[in-house]
Amino acid sequence: MTTEALDFTPFFEKYEKIAADMDAVFQKIQTDYPEEVSCRKGCCDCCYALFDLTLIEAMYINAKFQEVLSEQEQTEISERADAADRAIHKIKRRVYKSRQQGTDTEEVLQEVGREKVRCPLLTPDDHCALYAWRPLTCRLYGLPLSIGGEVHTCAKTGFLPGEKYPAVFLDKLQNRLLELSHDLTASIPTRFSKLGEVLVPLSMALLNEYNEEYLGIIKPKEGAKPAGKNDTEWVIGSGED
Repeated sequence: MTTEALDFTPFFEKYEKIAADMDAVFQKIQTDYPEEVSCRKGCCDCCYALFDLTLIEAMYINAKFQEVLSEQEQTEISERADAADRAIHKIKRRVYKSRQQGTDTEEVLQEVGREKVRCPLLTPDDHCALYAWRPLTCRLYGLPLSIGGEVHTCAKTGFLPGEKYPAVFLDKLQNRLLELSHDLTASIPTRFSKLGEVLVPLSMALLNEYNEEYLGIIKPKEGAKPAGKNDTEWVIGSGED
């Protein structure tokens, strides 16, 4: 089985439905709180935030990256993604050391919130190269976001601390994406039991090749008859890791 034979369209369509739902949520809150939601064309504050993508979102972004952009654009963005990924790796190492030293979780989160890395999809003229297919976190940035029971907002918004506003429960959204990621991995013959739990920054999502090796595809045993509904006989392909 090759990656060309794997059709992830049904899962991508479900992801797009979630994205459309989140766009509707943003538009509703922006309509109800026009003074508080400060997102405007040209603002790229969210393009420096640090966050990870679930497998379904990473694969979707990667597919659009390959499909929509020219070879030259892909090369330029990949170079920026490589630099961003190295910067993110250094930040995560510092955070890991802080946790090992017993630093409070809230303090660690605040430390991460202060870190800024320019998104590789942000062009030199401050436009998103894949705006129509941007991650859900980017779509919701600027709204009150509930993360682990704490509400966070962009520093540029007009939402006032202590006031009551509608908040998007980011944990619930993350769980929906994880469920969809697990559904995707359950649909393929993979040897990686925890593939659906993979989280990567956008930079790595762009650099990854979601091929047979990455997905851990198990190939049919040589000479075996095609698998039917009740006879799924598989072995590891080449035996190489």
